[in-house]
Amino acid sequence: MRELAGSMGDFGTLFPLAIGYIAVCGLDPAGFLVMMGLANIVTGLVYRLPLPIEPMKVLAVVAIAQRWSPSMIYASGFGMGIVWLLFGITGIMGWLARVTPVPVIRGIQAALGALLAVEAYKMISSALLLGALSILIVLTLRQSRYAPAAVVLIVLGLVIMFFKGELSGLDPPGFRLLPLTSFRPREVWDTMVLAGFAQIPLTATNAVIATAALIKSYWPDRPVSEKHLSLNQGIMNFILPFFGGMPMCHGAGGLAGQYYFGARTGGTNIIEGCIEIALGLFMAATIAELFGSFPRAIIGAMMFMVGLELIKFAGSVRLGSDIAPLATTLIVALATNMAFGFLAGMGTHYLLQRFLARKNGEGERS
Repeated sequence: MRELAGSMGDFGTLFPLAIGYIAVCGLDPAGFLVMMGLANIVTGLVYRLPLPIEPMKVLAVVAIAQRWSPSMIYASGFGMGIVWLLFGITGIMGWLARVTPVPVIRGIQAALGALLAVEAYKMISSALLLGALSILIVLTLRQSRYAPAAVVLIVLGLVIMFFKGELSGLDPPGFRLLPLTSFRPREVWDTMVLAGFAQIPLTATNAVIATAALIKSYWPDRPVSEKHLSLNQGIMNFILPFFGGMPMCHGAGGLAGQYYFGARTGGTNIIEGCIEIALGLFMAATIAELFGSFPRAIIGAMMFMVGLELIKFAGSVRLGSDIAPLATTLIVALATNMAFGFLAGMGTHYLLQRFLARKNGEGERS
């Protein structure tokens, strides 16, 4: 039951982007969900740890805002597959992880947590009483083995939809075949220019470096290297766009959500994958309406608690010289974006280290 609850821990980021991809861009929900489900199952079997599969957020937001065609979305996923395969094979990802200091990683995690908490509050404000009740359920039942909070909240949301009559208008389940999809080579470059290159820093920091650090924090005896995460993302995105898959990555926020709500093994990924495959094959015609009608305050409450879970890791940073790069990363990331926050934090760290080294050298000479 707790693995089932964990599998629902990152639904808050999936729901809105899935609705946008399907309703605005016309993405086939069968391919979208089944490919995500297969990626989850394979990842769970290979790593035997919770390892979230999520939409690439920059690409998703730009695609929805600019109303990309489905072929452009598939092309962008293929382009990102090439990028992350190259980063993993050439060692670029491993080098980037080695030169990124812990305070910068914690700053990225804290910024992501703060952004999730702010977005969650907006969702909770649509129904404050339901949001407060949902947070109380999380605090009371998060550790329960028999009625885990995430499962209770999903059931509560479905019950509310039932009494509001939002389930009665849905089409009955029906089997949908998987699509075979394609794109033009030119679209790969076009989508990389439009959003793909901007996605790379966010994926490198949040989906690879921060996720690897979070795995090490939760399971210190079972680390997963940045190279493996990069290769995993590359393989997924290199293959799945030909069967309707969207651009996918890992994510520290998704992992924190899964762990917070009970996930401890790869069974979480397998359960989530089975749910997504079932939805894609049998509920494709109504999935956008189903996701869109689910009470936003409940999803917001889950996201809010996950945001706090990510922010707490900033407390592990040592006082002293580590505070400046963490604070710089956090402030700049919140004011602009994750990529600029990452660069600002890196610059602060290495400038400070150089200053301290020069100061120590002058002290030794005197």
